[in-house]
Amino acid sequence: MLNSTLSVAPMLDWTDRHERYFLRLITKHTLLYTEMVTTGAIIFGERDRYLQFNNEEHPLALQLGGSDVKHLAECTKIAEDYGYDEVNLNLGCPSNRVQNGSFGACMMAEPVLVAECIAAMKQAASIPVTAKIRVGIDDKDSFEELEQFVSVLHEAGCDDFIIHARKAILKGLSPKENRNIPPLKYDMVYKIKALFPQCHISLNGGVKMLQEVSEHLKHVDGVMMGREAYHNPYLLSEADRLFYNDDHTIMSRHQIVESMFPYIEKQMKQGVRLQSIVRHILGIFQGVKGTKAWKRFLSENAHKSDAGLDVLQHALTLVDDIS
Repeated sequence: MLNSTLSVAPMLDWTDRHERYFLRLITKHTLLYTEMVTTGAIIFGERDRYLQFNNEEHPLALQLGGSDVKHLAECTKIAEDYGYDEVNLNLGCPSNRVQNGSFGACMMAEPVLVAECIAAMKQAASIPVTAKIRVGIDDKDSFEELEQFVSVLHEAGCDDFIIHARKAILKGLSPKENRNIPPLKYDMVYKIKALFPQCHISLNGGVKMLQEVSEHLKHVDGVMMGREAYHNPYLLSEADRLFYNDDHTIMSRHQIVESMFPYIEKQMKQGVRLQSIVRHILGIFQGVKGTKAWKRFLSENAHKSDAGLDVLQHALTLVDDIS
């Protein structure tokens, strides 16, 4: 089992390999997740495109989306062969596209099938297999139903759960609305930990400050942060000291961006556009004087076909250099 005291959530279109390389400059130990990758994309698509990562990204988990037992098992073994530290099964995404594929949050209505998937994935590889779930879906939102779901998966071999403390409403709410409208029920996650002390239980949903992480850790084993870690990534700079007893020197925001230069040069030589990387680092100066000018200049110039490191170097002159 990984020491996932703190993790950054898998976020579609956001937590790609460029974002993860960037975050790893800020925190050495926080567990990072890929975007959700479907089993079909791995088995029938351009596998390297979806699974390649930089060695610096460890510890790193692959999140899988799928409901076919054999495909999930196959992809778990592939993930192990690629060098991932963990495979996570997505049982929480409520989007229509995911529902149409019969996976994600809608699978919480089929605990027996999910248990079969978990058991097959566990048998296929030796790396940890975890489940990211909701506290409920639609009218299946009682604590008793959540307890039963966790129990069935635990019996199938899953002992590591990330629980989004909001239920998912599958009909009538968009994915964005599902992140905000259903109320947070942290107490349900706390109670699951109390009932399953042998399991590693992480809480997800609405966490925006490391102080909140510390409070939740009084009740659960781990906390997963989402969009706040993307929009204000420098908040993670204290994570290693607070949660992993690692008191290494913390780089300033400017130093972190400058540390990206060799990586950006290498990627651009391979055909990656500057904008594809820079879009992930816009939030590094959140709350710092000059951040609006920094974002505006990069937004107006990084997308240009001839944009190079000089664009980023100039943008740095527009914002204060503070730690």
